[in-house]
Amino acid sequence: MKKYISRFHYLTQDLPHRSHAEQVNIACGAGANWIQYRCLTKTDEELIEELNEIAATCDEWGATLILTNRYHLLDKVDAQGVHVEDFDADFEAIRQHIGDEKTLGASATNIQRLTRVQQSGVVDYCGYGPFAHTDTKPNNSPLLGFVGYSELQKHPEIDVPVIAVGGIQLADIDLLLETGVYGIAVSAAVNLAVDPGRVLKEIYRKIY
Repeated sequence: MKKYISRFHYLTQDLPHRSHAEQVNIACGAGANWIQYRCLTKTDEELIEELNEIAATCDEWGATLILTNRYHLLDKVDAQGVHVEDFDADFEAIRQHIGDEKTLGASATNIQRLTRVQQSGVVDYCGYGPFAHTDTKPNNSPLLGFVGYSELQKHPEIDVPVIAVGGIQLADIDLLLETGVYGIAVSAAVNLAVDPGRVLKEIYRKIY
């Protein structure tokens, strides 16, 4: 089942001064239509209340809500899908668990992992990176840079939508899109900005 995949993925992150719910309010108010909730500091029980609040905000604005990793919560929260960061995950089993209606995203750091995602036949899009250094997520993988994404043009067999991710700043987006990637994912570039809403709008204008 082919699903709508936005070309701009906004990710929340754990911040000391702004909750995930507040981040989502800012993002949706600035026009984000794809929200990935990425909380690494709370248990399932601790985040359910916040998740329900975020789901209501996304519903109000008509934004897609994607959970990071916790696909087992999809029957408890009104989210539209899950993004799985485990490179070795059993995508077929996860798809069977969540059903065909939900969106399933995966992560990859090289062509071999990206090919595995493609060959699974059940993943709707793939976050591919890191583009540059990022403190948002621990990562020992080589940085792809612009050249790494340009390499995708040598692999026409990979037709799953590829979303560039990892350390992407506003100034990088035009050149990244020229490599042929399907879309862009950002977190810190927005969340750590002095005016997150303004930066998000600028990114959105560049992509669309």
